[in-house]
Amino acid sequence: MTRPRSSEFGVARSVGVTRSLGVSVMTVKDREIFSSLTAVPPVVVRLDGRAFHTLTAELRLEKPYDTRFNEAMCRVCEMIVGDSGLEPDFAYTFSDEISIFFSTLPFSGRVEKIDSVAASYAAAAFGLTMGLSKPASFDSRIVMLSGEPSVIAEYFSWRQKEAWRNHMNAYCQHALITEGMTPQKAAKVLNGAKSAAMHEMMHERGINLSKTPAWQRRGTIIFREEYVKTGYNPIEKVEVQTARRRISRDEDLPLFSEPEGVNYLQNLIGKGKDRAAKNR
Repeated sequence: MTRPRSSEFGVARSVGVTRSLGVSVMTVKDREIFSSLTAVPPVVVRLDGRAFHTLTAELRLEKPYDTRFNEAMCRVCEMIVGDSGLEPDFAYTFSDEISIFFSTLPFSGRVEKIDSVAASYAAAAFGLTMGLSKPASFDSRIVMLSGEPSVIAEYFSWRQKEAWRNHMNAYCQHALITEGMTPQKAAKVLNGAKSAAMHEMMHERGINLSKTPAWQRRGTIIFREEYVKTGYNPIEKVEVQTARRRISRDEDLPLFSEPEGVNYLQNLIGKGKDRAAKNR
């Protein structure tokens, strides 16, 4: 049997044929139809844990909140902000969700590259932090915002309100299940329940939902900040001050729907822009 020439396989041969017929052709590279799709900053890359309900059940995490899980999510954010090379301004997290804010974008804004790297990096960081024996995964999407402070605050206020709803539901569901209700029945009872009713339900059980740890109610922000470190120059025998950077965590956030919260976010974004300008 005669071995066919390499030109008889795949695109190389077919492209030659279609060109001879005067027909426009697509190369294999052209078929990467989304590879040139780009985003314009500012944007948020939002990551969500995929099938984390099953994962958390297998890990037998504490209810309604597990401090080890929260610490792992915060560590993932710290690694994204400080070590991933993506250089975001900051990251906001609650439950199994992370919103990463960029005032400037890596990879020339290429959506496929940003989404795939952010999600895979987060999954690897989470697995390492939790010491998992099975893979974990995150899905990723890009949310394009405008530079208006009100629009940026609107996005983070929306996610913070979701953190509050998640917080109320977690406490109420845990209470009902602890009292003997099945998870399915508890979910049905709480479906459509008003915030005031859920608040009162927990108040009757001795828990004031407005006094639980702030990170449970409002989420956590991880950001990079500059600080001044004082040292000593033994040659000149004088104290010296050096600007350094560190990754910090804020677990006592303001409400992003209020002016204080809007100013808080703008301050973080301003620091990120200043840092980007210095690095140019």
